[in-house]
Amino acid sequence: MSEDLSQELAHAEWRKARASGANNGNCLEVAPLSGGRVAIRDTEAPEQAPYVVREAVWAAFIDGAKRGEFDF
Repeated sequence: MSEDLSQELAHAEWRKARASGANNGNCLEVAPLSGGRVAIRDTEAPEQAPYVVREAVWAAFIDGAKRGEFDF
């Protein structure tokens, strides 16, 4: 991970779904980053390196999730 990305992640404004309290901590957090990127991390393991994707990838994932493409 680059030093610039590490610094940006250290100061990222993480957010999670409003309904996350009902999920017993089984949540993801996301943070917008520079350069049209989005960081994703597990709320139960914030010390682990987050997954960083392009904003378009995040938008496609959200769209698929809303349509049920990832339902088990």
